[in-house]
Amino acid sequence: MPNLPAKAVSLTALPPLSLYIHFPWCEKKCPYCDFNSHQVKDGVGKSGFDEKRYIKALIADLETELPNIWGRQVHSIFIGGGTPSLLSPEGMDELLSAVRARVNLEPNAEITMEANPGSIEADKFAAFAKCGINRVSIGVQSFQDEQLKALGRIHNGEEAKRAIQIALDNFKSVNLDLMYGLPNQSLEAAKADIETALSFKTPHLSLYNLTLEPNTYFASFPPKLPNEDDIDAIFEQNLDLLTKAGYQRYEVSAYAKKDQECKHNLNYWRFGDYIGIGAGAHGKISFPNKITRQVRERHPETYMAAMESKGNALIESREIDPKDLPFEFMLNTLRLSDGVDTNTFSERTGLPLNVISKPIDEACKKGLLDENPSKLMATDQGLRYLNNLQELFLS
Repeated sequence: MPNLPAKAVSLTALPPLSLYIHFPWCEKKCPYCDFNSHQVKDGVGKSGFDEKRYIKALIADLETELPNIWGRQVHSIFIGGGTPSLLSPEGMDELLSAVRARVNLEPNAEITMEANPGSIEADKFAAFAKCGINRVSIGVQSFQDEQLKALGRIHNGEEAKRAIQIALDNFKSVNLDLMYGLPNQSLEAAKADIETALSFKTPHLSLYNLTLEPNTYFASFPPKLPNEDDIDAIFEQNLDLLTKAGYQRYEVSAYAKKDQECKHNLNYWRFGDYIGIGAGAHGKISFPNKITRQVRERHPETYMAAMESKGNALIESREIDPKDLPFEFMLNTLRLSDGVDTNTFSERTGLPLNVISKPIDEACKKGLLDENPSKLMATDQGLRYLNNLQELFLS
């Protein structure tokens, strides 16, 4: 890779901007989960967490970011967790009203909330819709009680189906999160899960292969998972079923009907900017001459205490070294089935394309990257061996 001058970044335009809000509590910590989530505790208010205190901290956190984004419009909001649907409708309304009062939010912006079936109630979700939530992502994972029990989920298959119907009755767009490669999962069982999900005709499905992540219960006490050949067979079967049902695989784990892709996640994968507020939240903000990353305090109590005592909860705020930008860009964009236009690299990193000419040539020779010079796009083989492809851009 050519040597980069100390001030190599020069952006002619800033990328789209999104807002991520992290809600760190859930009713029960799942054994496979490595996200920043904490089980609610008895004795901390009616809900098991101090909602008013946390919302106050979130609003103050957002205010610390305003000088970094003056004049920029926020195109989408994603409230993730944890289980954000544990918030009260009143708390959600207070939070979103505060956001609208402080940022230039695009009219009809996509506003997504993650939810688990066990926390979905008809009246509550109707109230969330009135607050402005217009997209819900439901963590179904499976419709089979045996698998749900093995995954440590608190809901059963019938509750999942009921939750989906409530969501469809109240929201413009609904995504279902499903997992495959589950403990002792057969090809037939995996097919039944996909067919059940398809029966609801939601516009978006996310499909994740269960992996044993470090620092999880499953990492210490691993269940018996299908072998690699069986997982490949399940994936190919899933892809065939989804394609026949009219879903396009637009990202490694995401499938959507026409024009129903998740706008917020597309912004991540296209190396857009995002404010990240809340316990453990990450952010990426671009300026004309630099690109920065931030990380907040991870534990909810430490995060709230930091906001109250210091006025910010940052534990890291750094400028990305120009030599690291090519890998960070490709790490995201190569996840997209259609990739991105080649000129997007310079637009989003401020670097000339020739800094990655060598790994591009190598990836093309290995059949991992499409040879179309106007696109940076993985081949089918590249998507299959995505880690190998992304690693070529590390040096």
